[in-house]
Amino acid sequence: MDEQLERFLAYLEVEVNVSPLTLQSYRHDIIQFLSLVTSGDGPVREATHHMLRRYLARLKENGYTRSSAARKLSAVRSFLSFLQREGELEKGTWSNVSRPRQEKKLPQFFYFHEVLTLLEVPDCNTLLGYRDRTMLELLYASGLRISELTGLDTSSCNLEERLVKVTGKGSKERIVPMGRIAAAFLKEYLNRVRPLLLAAGGECEAKTEKLFLNRRGGPLTDRGVRYIFRKYVRKVSHKVGLSPHSLRHSFATHLIEQGADLRVVQELLGHASVSTTQVYTHITRGHLWEVYRKTHPRSIIEGD
Repeated sequence: MDEQLERFLAYLEVEVNVSPLTLQSYRHDIIQFLSLVTSGDGPVREATHHMLRRYLARLKENGYTRSSAARKLSAVRSFLSFLQREGELEKGTWSNVSRPRQEKKLPQFFYFHEVLTLLEVPDCNTLLGYRDRTMLELLYASGLRISELTGLDTSSCNLEERLVKVTGKGSKERIVPMGRIAAAFLKEYLNRVRPLLLAAGGECEAKTEKLFLNRRGGPLTDRGVRYIFRKYVRKVSHKVGLSPHSLRHSFATHLIEQGADLRVVQELLGHASVSTTQVYTHITRGHLWEVYRKTHPRSIIEGD
């Protein structure tokens, strides 16, 4: 199956234009599937719904969550569909296996006062502290994903118009605004802080155009941003499950709470479907109910 797998991955990269990270996930998931089903379930070319159900059962036995199992099943079904189109697999009952039912989980987010507290934690008197404050400001101001933040180049930001050109999932580009405060921090970072971080790499180091740099003058990675975020969030919150993505959730939640149209938020976030954005309406309904219970006179009197 090695040859077929490589052809499938090449198809995803060229025709579907998936990201390198998604390609890596597909490769891992399919190799895992092949290693499990070839140990007694028969060849993949004879795939049936029984084979896929046993695969899901093994994932459950190995402690995978429903969401992880659903993702892996989706990758496997895409691979099998590719083999079928290529004439290497007959249409079988494997296509009838549905994804595991997902548990509905609302994304973790910060309340506005918590965001303000978090933004104040980095020490802006240091180069790295100023860089970190700029990143946090931009994450919250523009609702960026971590991969989008680390993918920014120096040419990605138009400070005069306060716009950021972002490359999102599937290499899709979008233009998002940033607030005055984020733009002010970014201007100072570009003019003063970034040149000093770049110089830390020395003359022998290849210079990078990436916007955010590490202490050695190289591009800051997704892992680096997550490490930095955890360092700061531990100082201001004991909530479980907070991540840099929580600032993106906060961005969307706060916009909707202030009356932003759902379609506008969808465009800002780069969601392909508005149904993905609708999760934030559930969060804001919870917020409205909390406010109602605390402020409505009858609710207070009756001890609701």
